[in-house]
Amino acid sequence: MFRPVCTRAARQLTSSTSRAAVQQQQRRHASTPAAFDWKDPLGASNLYTEDELAIAETAESYCQERMLPRVLDAYRDEHYDPKILEEMGELGLLGATIKGYGCAGVSSVASGLITRAVERVDSGYRSGMSVQSSLAMGGIEEFGTEELKERLLPKLASGKSIGCFGLTEPNHGSDPGSMETVAKPHPSKKGYYSLSGSKTWITNSPIADVLLVWAKLESTGKIRGFVVERELCPPGTLETPAIKNKNGLRASLTGMIQMDECPVPEGNMFPEVEGLRGPFSCLNSARYGIAWGTMGALEDAIARAREYALERKQFKGNPIAKYQLVQKKLADATTDAAYGILAAYQVGRLKDEGKAAPEMISMIKRQNCDRALINTRNLQEIFGGNAVSDEYHIGRHVANLFVTQTYEGQSDIHSLILGRAITGLQAFV
Repeated sequence: MFRPVCTRAARQLTSSTSRAAVQQQQRRHASTPAAFDWKDPLGASNLYTEDELAIAETAESYCQERMLPRVLDAYRDEHYDPKILEEMGELGLLGATIKGYGCAGVSSVASGLITRAVERVDSGYRSGMSVQSSLAMGGIEEFGTEELKERLLPKLASGKSIGCFGLTEPNHGSDPGSMETVAKPHPSKKGYYSLSGSKTWITNSPIADVLLVWAKLESTGKIRGFVVERELCPPGTLETPAIKNKNGLRASLTGMIQMDECPVPEGNMFPEVEGLRGPFSCLNSARYGIAWGTMGALEDAIARAREYALERKQFKGNPIAKYQLVQKKLADATTDAAYGILAAYQVGRLKDEGKAAPEMISMIKRQNCDRALINTRNLQEIFGGNAVSDEYHIGRHVANLFVTQTYEGQSDIHSLILGRAITGLQAFV
């Protein structure tokens, strides 16, 4: 039985339960010396509020009990079950930081703990959730009209409606300002825009009901955001084919968005935001979640490598965990995971206070993705030839983490963002 994170009664119940547990723990620690906990090396859990601890427990229980048993078949078959989003919606995990509209309204740290729990199972599952929450729902909540919010956000929060985010194009990945998708007044439908162009590598697009698409307004050349509703699109105006045979994120659904004079009501264009500020604001929220999520994947890799190293015996019957090279790999990975969690926590607190600069999010997204990938690749070596078998999960994490390092701002691009902030000089052109 999982506790939803969005009801007052559940919050009070979990709060009182957590308080008692914390008080008991404090009494125990008062009389015993501190012990090192390899699962939480720097004691980050001591920084979370009681509500955040309860939310993390709910998310972790759901992910381990309901999602983990499905992940191998999903990864092997490139199959994503949309009911996962409905299950998350029932628990209040979607759009968790949004206040109102059926959303939980929790802290950024609590939201990060949710993504950490989801990506501990699989990066693809976290990608599907974060696109729904941070990109589609977050964009509508921040820039949409009140009519759009009231009509679409509750359905997206429940997971009964699925969202996606269309920015990347076949010819323009790291350079979205050069996008070719265009919006102009519809030639035959008064009060509508017509969108034409293609987007690619779009998580959830093949099954999305609500597509947040960025296009250049033909009359001004300015980038604007449009909410495309599939049910309003006549046949032949909107196609969302899946991209198959991926090497990573196989447990999530990826596709394209192909539009040919796709009609969009004028009221579905974001009324005020223009240029790249809109999509980048959405992406910053998603990148923040990735910084937490990749640490979850790394933590799972550490736990699996540690367990394997303790059980696997080589050379006179010794567990390979006894050997120096194995211990160093575990020490490096555990250290980077601990540092990464604390950095994400700090930025989350600043985010809620309105003090998080975009470059902070570039820093933790870049660093945590890089370190998660590097360390998980190193931990993979502990498994030897068994790492080839997907039943050990480590190879799946490695393949997924290459993608997290690449999308929503490849690591080298984030280094240039940081370089510009440090020097004041633009290196992109």
